[in-house]
Amino acid sequence: MTILVGYLDTPEGRAALDAGIDEARLRQQPLVVVNSPRRGATVDDDMVDGDHVEQVRARARAAGVAVEVRQPLHGDSLAETFEALTAELGATLVVIGVRHRSPVGKLILGSTAQRILLDSQVPVLAVKAAH
Repeated sequence: MTILVGYLDTPEGRAALDAGIDEARLRQQPLVVVNSPRRGATVDDDMVDGDHVEQVRARARAAGVAVEVRQPLHGDSLAETFEALTAELGATLVVIGVRHRSPVGKLILGSTAQRILLDSQVPVLAVKAAH
């Protein structure tokens, strides 16, 4: 039983991390934080470095939550990566950050958050960043 959190160093990612820590503490379950760079990318701005990973770990541990940070490579579908991790870990909840996108933006770029919400076999908590 694990809480799975999608994390990027963005306001939405930080909101997801905070909500994931809260849920893990409330449910007394470990937390797995996923920061996944695209497979084959030589540079990926979404991937956090070792110091940042340690900050994420320290934040969870300070809340009394056991935490693991994973940075699996993903191909075209980050949603499939989340689904595989959900099954592997026996996750009971997935937490993701969401942001407002225009209908045209969703059409052109697709929506990973939408795919995770619709395809997940476990409940998904979608959180927005505070403004």
